[in-house]
Amino acid sequence: MTSVPDLPVPYLLLLALVALERLAELAVARRHAAWSLARGAVEYGRGHYPAMVALHTALLAGCALEAPYRPFVPVLGWTALALAVAAQGLRWWCVATLGPRWNTRVLVVPGLALVAGGPYRRLRHPNYVAVVLEGLALPLVHSAWLTATVFTVLNALLLRVRIACEDRALGTAAGAGRLAGAAP
Repeated sequence: MTSVPDLPVPYLLLLALVALERLAELAVARRHAAWSLARGAVEYGRGHYPAMVALHTALLAGCALEAPYRPFVPVLGWTALALAVAAQGLRWWCVATLGPRWNTRVLVVPGLALVAGGPYRRLRHPNYVAVVLEGLALPLVHSAWLTATVFTVLNALLLRVRIACEDRALGTAAGAGRLAGAAP
């Protein structure tokens, strides 16, 4: 007879907090989309957006499903938690820097200059640095290495599409990547 593993309640609470943060992002994105569309924004990349939503939802589900079968390894878990928190900080720095131009969709408002402040001063796609970091770190808080691996591979494939879409939307071959929407 197999035993049911103990649920890692503190980790599940962390995942619930991240899920609430995602809902807050979507509320902010909805408000920002209305702002952008009122100014004549054009949306790009609608086709890949559902895949992004599904992948990010699967990340949280994968963490919750895998964690009960993995041990909490303090040195890995606490380090990964610090990185996941840092990723959230970077994400919200991007949101604050872009202001109403930030969105989970690729929305380009004609005539607006690229943002060159905040994290965009040093990084081409800082929000995606946060996404990559979080996608690796959040599962590893509770040693969910399979979820971290699968998400990282699928996210890399999706980010290739997303970043190319953003770069095309901005009309830059090299891609400055600072536009009205830059987050999943």
